[in-house]
Amino acid sequence: MKLEFYHYVHCPYCIRVRLALGLLGLAWTSVVIPYDDEVTPVKLCGKKMLPILVVDGRPMNESLDIIRFLDREDRLKTSQLPLGIDFEAMVQKFAENVHNLAMPWWVWTPEFDERARAYFTAKKEAKRGPFSALVRRRGEFEAPLLTDLAVLTPRLRPFWDSDVPTIHDIVLTAQLWGLFHVPEFRFPAEWHDYLMRMKDACRFVPHQDHWGKA
Repeated sequence: MKLEFYHYVHCPYCIRVRLALGLLGLAWTSVVIPYDDEVTPVKLCGKKMLPILVVDGRPMNESLDIIRFLDREDRLKTSQLPLGIDFEAMVQKFAENVHNLAMPWWVWTPEFDERARAYFTAKKEAKRGPFSALVRRRGEFEAPLLTDLAVLTPRLRPFWDSDVPTIHDIVLTAQLWGLFHVPEFRFPAEWHDYLMRMKDACRFVPHQDHWGKA
């Protein structure tokens, strides 16, 4: 089975699939596309939406559908999808705070050239307001997020309610990973250790396409 994965490096939904590919030990070819490239995803799937996994020449998207397809032996417990209203609400709450904190910094990573940065900024500022304002409002997003993490720490056993990583951990890790781009942001020790366990279990090298595999 030949797997070609079209993705953005920063994108939590793309990171989900990268984590799953690594955890399942599958070989895949990485294709990072610029954020302002509208032609490639539309040509593959009819709309500008990533991630896209091309399997033996046939494209598919939607991160959880891709992961379910890859997890044929249910090693990641994708048979439990959907993950439940409470879990999904928790992840969505994290996502709002993470995106407000991290988006102003994602655009300065090696993934973005000047044109892609301008495209991304215009798209996201239309929804969230100026990035400069988000940076100034950091405390509004960081404080509740840290409070929620502290409350949820007992769920790490050492993975999410489990002694092995599952689809729950993939979804959660992919959403939180963006905070590593926020200057001086510090995870609680238990959560930092958890994310490092996931990184190791999934053989995840965040910027492998820019800096090479470590």
